[in-house]
Amino acid sequence: MYIHVVKPGESIYSIARQYGVSWQKIVSDNELQNPDQLVAGQTIVILEGSRQHVVQRGESLYLIAMEYQVRVSDILRANPQITNPSNLSVGQTITIPPRTIKFGPIQVNGYAFPNINRETLRKTLPYLTYLSIFSYQVNADGSLDDIDDTELIQAARSARVAPLMIITNIGEDGGFDSDLVSTILNNETLQDTLLNNVIRIMQQKNYYGLGIDFEYIYPRDREQYNNFLRKVVSRLRPLGFTVTTALAPKTSATQQGQLYEAHDYPVHGALADHVILMTYEWGYTYSPPMAVAPINEIRKVLNYAVTAIPREKIFMGIPNYGYNWTLPFQQGTAAQTISNVGAVNLAWREGAAIQYDPIAQAPFFRYYDENGTQHEVWFEDARSILAKLTLANEFRIGGVSYWTIMQYFPQNWLVLSSVYDIVKVL
Repeated sequence: MYIHVVKPGESIYSIARQYGVSWQKIVSDNELQNPDQLVAGQTIVILEGSRQHVVQRGESLYLIAMEYQVRVSDILRANPQITNPSNLSVGQTITIPPRTIKFGPIQVNGYAFPNINRETLRKTLPYLTYLSIFSYQVNADGSLDDIDDTELIQAARSARVAPLMIITNIGEDGGFDSDLVSTILNNETLQDTLLNNVIRIMQQKNYYGLGIDFEYIYPRDREQYNNFLRKVVSRLRPLGFTVTTALAPKTSATQQGQLYEAHDYPVHGALADHVILMTYEWGYTYSPPMAVAPINEIRKVLNYAVTAIPREKIFMGIPNYGYNWTLPFQQGTAAQTISNVGAVNLAWREGAAIQYDPIAQAPFFRYYDENGTQHEVWFEDARSILAKLTLANEFRIGGVSYWTIMQYFPQNWLVLSSVYDIVKVL
């Protein structure tokens, strides 16, 4: 796999010639809707096929391997007819395998809402270990708001993807409700009611496990949340269900703020089967323009996380979206969410060149709209995805988790499947 960054004046045809692959393959692999509309700074993922090399006078297997940047052992595996590697014949044709970077196995979670486009779901499921269906909202009486998830559960299991039931403390206004979750966490009877309802739904609908996404918990409820998790695990694990929790991106055990304080990394790490670190939203709707998930900030979170949670249980969050900010930034103004594919299309329409921040490891661009207002857009591309996946390998964590899979991003799955072997638990 190569990640090619488009230069001014390049076309899909010149890029194809450069790598010795057909332009049709590049268009198909990247699912380029408008291959004649490339943007300077745009990434193109090149998946090589096998190539043929005719041995020239004076060449050795080592020199040929160096030329194509593959290992001698890989060439030998692709050419079982070579019985004496030190004695190649001039004019002999040998197969050059594609270059690969394989970090090993990884588990992959993707969040989806019930209204996900079914074609997007179909194309994404082969790359997932778990499908987290978002979400069952908890009520103050321990009941749950039902969602239309039957079709997603069936589709997931048909693709050998484990469906996870997600419960949240999202209130009537659409935000995470601190009072609501406090009511549950401080009442044993309500907890029992809630878990009875959870177990009933999971058994009826054939869920694989439970994901808990309780956010903005009052710091005073930290130990109550820990005790609730102990009860959840004691009830669900004997029934064969897994338990996953979502955690705010902390950089230390003593990090202040209501988003962080009640999320006890060591306790979650000891109790849960997996924990999902929500390593995104540094750049968010009401922030100044910046990368959604800067690699330097994610590293700080992982540095702490691996001291408190077993590495194999950690899933690093990856955003599948970007934001479009209006400049100059004014506090209280909202950025617009944009898909990664949509960001590249916008750059083309506006004639903007895509730049890349080497510290955040994220692409961005600026443009002026028809009213003369300047905008700044940050998003994800093949480079930023590879940087995150490489970081996951560096820390030897068990998985990654995408928020969300609602917008199909072909390059992400190309890169992921090129560098990792995706684990299936079904």
